Amino acid sequence: MVEKLDVIIFGASGFTGKYTVFEAISVLANLKWGIAGRNRIKLEAILEDIGIKAGKNLMSTPIIVADIDDESSLLQMARRCRVLVNCVGPYRFYGEPVVRACIESGTHHVDVSGEPQYMETMQLKYDREAQEKNVYVVSACGFDSIPADMGMVFIEKNFDGVVNSVEAYLQSDVRGGPPNSAAIHYGTWESAVYGLAHADKLRGIRSQLYTEKLPKFQPILKHRPLIFRSEIVNGICLPFPGSDRSVVMRSQRFLYEKEGKRPIQMHAYVVFRSWFAAICAACFFLMFGMTAKFSFGRRILLKYPKFFSMGLISHEGPSESQMERTYFSLTMKALGWPKSERTSNSVKEFHDPPTKTLTVKISGINPGYGATCVALLCTAVIILKESEKMPGTGGVLPPGAAFAKTSLISELEKHEHGMKFEIFANK
Repeated sequence: MVEKLDVIIFGASGFTGKYTVFEAISVLANLKWGIAGRNRIKLEAILEDIGIKAGKNLMSTPIIVADIDDESSLLQMARRCRVLVNCVGPYRFYGEPVVRACIESGTHHVDVSGEPQYMETMQLKYDREAQEKNVYVVSACGFDSIPADMGMVFIEKNFDGVVNSVEAYLQSDVRGGPPNSAAIHYGTWESAVYGLAHADKLRGIRSQLYTEKLPKFQPILKHRPLIFRSEIVNGICLPFPGSDRSVVMRSQRFLYEKEGKRPIQMHAYVVFRSWFAAICAACFFLMFGMTAKFSFGRRILLKYPKFFSMGLISHEGPSESQMERTYFSLTMKALGWPKSERTSNSVKEFHDPPTKTLTVKISGINPGYGATCVALLCTAVIILKESEKMPGTGGVLPPGAAFAKTSLISELEKHEHGMKFEIFANK
């Protein structure tokens, strides 16, 4: 009988997959792990290349051949491990067959999707079955959206009171000189193009997923202006177009419905150094969103990513030197009431305005292909080691709901390309 592995990295020969293999050497130390994909020769080449880079012979690492178009191969792969780490995107096209194979096989599944339509569709279609099969399916386990969702968990653990609202400010910077390559791989661009194209479908999915709206507690967290200066981060800000808020609100809803916890309001923003940079970015987001709505627009966006992204996106992705010079921080400011005003009913309305604040910062390097890969693997480790601390016996969950009571934050802080969680200001 073939030995069952703890973890298999599916899509190991892809851009994100190969860096996940590199990080697995340290994050999955003392665990039994293997790699999977549709081309054995490419997988062997990845093991050789990563082995040379890491100064370690990886050629004995188990290889499993599996193709997204071959359901039986996906089932065989899923049955070979306890947790499947899925790096094959865009997930709206390639994710569901893998989730289905994992649930049928009783295998846990984690991925780095930042695609709300995919994530919420999986929850709608497979949450009940995953619970019945004792399987955890957790998406958004990378830079989208571990910092934001686990940042909310970190805030609540340190707030010492009741949190009403959180504003999150994302900053990223390439240090040590100007960028020498694109910043993001084409796969992320492709996911964004199709995500925006079909964003209007989210309303229908959510109406089926959630029959009742979350209650609105006072004071309501108002949206900031489209472009504004924030004294919190000393920069010019725009609404963040990523999936952080949607992932966070799924976790807040879960904790409200399952534990009766007062849901926290949250808005997310991205920070720029100057008004000029912010205005240029706003124009780009507007152009991108309008173009992605039409089939012809999508074709040209996908055909000429470097041109339309002003060099930000390429099929080659960022160079390794640029990755290591890219730093990020997510500053999250919480507002609420101190413990002295807390009652046993955490969902009560408060008559006095909130006066207590807590500002935390989550930071790291190489967010797209270092911190993302480490976070993804850390979620697999936590499922293996601390599933008894996770809610219920399974389900399709966002990370904040899945890992709130686990030591995921401590696990993330152990690794060079992990994330640091720290209290920035407490009043």
